[in-house]
Amino acid sequence: MNGFIEPIVGRYVHVEIEGETNRIYFEENGSGIPLVCLHTAGSDARQWRHLLVDEEFTKNFRVIAFDMPWHGKSNPPDSQYGHEYRLTTASYTETIRAFCKALKLDRPVVMGCSIGGRIVLNLAIEHAREFRALIGLESADFQQPWYDTAWLNRPDVHGGEVCAALVSGLIAPNGPEAPRHETLWGYKQGGPGIFKGDLYFYRVDGDLRGRIGAIDVNQCPLYLLTGEYDFSCTPEDTLRTAAGIPGAKATIMERLGHFPMSENPAQFRRYIAPVLQDILDKQNS
Repeated sequence: MNGFIEPIVGRYVHVEIEGETNRIYFEENGSGIPLVCLHTAGSDARQWRHLLVDEEFTKNFRVIAFDMPWHGKSNPPDSQYGHEYRLTTASYTETIRAFCKALKLDRPVVMGCSIGGRIVLNLAIEHAREFRALIGLESADFQQPWYDTAWLNRPDVHGGEVCAALVSGLIAPNGPEAPRHETLWGYKQGGPGIFKGDLYFYRVDGDLRGRIGAIDVNQCPLYLLTGEYDFSCTPEDTLRTAAGIPGAKATIMERLGHFPMSENPAQFRRYIAPVLQDILDKQNS
């Protein structure tokens, strides 16, 4: 509708990460339980725009999505220009905790997809008491790499085009066209070497095999949801991970791939609505 202004509000917050102040961009809408949303590797928080305007959710949740440093509207730290970007388990964990602290969030729910789905497992292992619940989309303790990251940052290859091409097959077939193109557009706009740097965490540093048995869902409920068409984090990867965490809830989502919240928001809503309702019921019980 011409002239319609969405209720999303965008701001910058100064967050100290690894001893340096970062100017972090985030968008939010709603009130109630804080729900912090983590974007996928090489993309940014625009992936969550549909959830941010869903009135059914925002009446009970303060939905917050932020751009990681180096991504979207969050610039690299001042001291890091000219340096190679590499995301690690430690830096990723610190970034999320520091962001939540800067906004003074009281035991937020954190929902992450892909690399975000992996890092919520580490939050469950190391910092469960800080969170009300954790939701991992396309989440597993490890996935066997199926791609060559050397192509993602080369002077003779268009970085944005090759990043979008790499992930295009991870979107489920027969979904809506516009959200598919929008999901890939985010990848075409990523900074040079950023997708590759994120995948260092995903491929190398973030291997959580042998550690997930320490997760106690009585301290913090854990929900894992994976699209049936995801061949990066396969349904088998997620179910195997869930089997090693007593009490974890795992769901395989039909007609969805690796980017459920952006590639087919209406279909994703069918699966995330019961999860958020379960968290809300626990809050009110």
